[in-house]
Amino acid sequence: MDMPVTVPVEIADWKPAPFDLKGETVFAIGDVHGCADECRALLDCIAHLAGEAAGKRRLIYLGDMINRGPDSIGVLAQWAESADRRGVDHIDRVMGNHEIMMMLAVLGGPHADKAATMWLSKRMGGQSLLDQMRARVGKPQARPNLALLSAALGDAVVHGLYAMRSHVRLGNTLFVHGGLDPHADPDEFLTRPWTIFTEARWAWINHGFLDWKGGFGGTLVVHGHTPPDKHRAISGMADPHLFEGDRLGLDGGSARTGIVTGAEIRDGRYRILKAGTPFATPISSEGE
Repeated sequence: MDMPVTVPVEIADWKPAPFDLKGETVFAIGDVHGCADECRALLDCIAHLAGEAAGKRRLIYLGDMINRGPDSIGVLAQWAESADRRGVDHIDRVMGNHEIMMMLAVLGGPHADKAATMWLSKRMGGQSLLDQMRARVGKPQARPNLALLSAALGDAVVHGLYAMRSHVRLGNTLFVHGGLDPHADPDEFLTRPWTIFTEARWAWINHGFLDWKGGFGGTLVVHGHTPPDKHRAISGMADPHLFEGDRLGLDGGSARTGIVTGAEIRDGRYRILKAGTPFATPISSEGE
């Protein structure tokens, strides 16, 4: 019998920030990319912290649960669990660009071929998930389609994938995978359907968002998508997990760094949660 993997979780000190969440406590989790052990440790930590919080407790997944890492199926099983299983009152599941690629690839349509090529590329790491799904169903040559997703992942996960949202607004705070374009109307920008692929830029943007210094009309943005090394190169921030410029980034690099990052956010303050042991030599980011 395999022994459970012990994954350390670091809980940072509280820092002030002008979040107004209408009294809710929000736990947000950035990119996981198939790192199931780290995700489980972070979720267990969140359940403990949620037990200490007063008022409504919400968990928000910021997208990119899949690809690259060793156990995307395990991550999706955790991701699909109910709110009471995770010790919170409500769960929101935001869509990332990696989920967009997979869904377009398996559902067909005008973007299917390009999405499949991108999803299964070494850069994006979707081949890892495809191999895991094929192994789960015992069909090493199975084509990536909805039948394979249903057989390998189960109905709860597939229903959850269809129900993903582009964003969540709570008080003055926006939770979204990629970010905002400060030059676009935010309502139009955030309601672009994921079926238009890379034009759903709320899941893809980094340049034009992370290097913008002018704020977002009073909206604070909590996001994932851009791993630490690329974030630093674009934003100029030494620590990409600080609230600065009305943004808070929660992509820890996961499969490239060994760290899955989240945050506990309350009115007026936040603290960063990191699960995992950093790799001695992180893999540089070729894509988001």
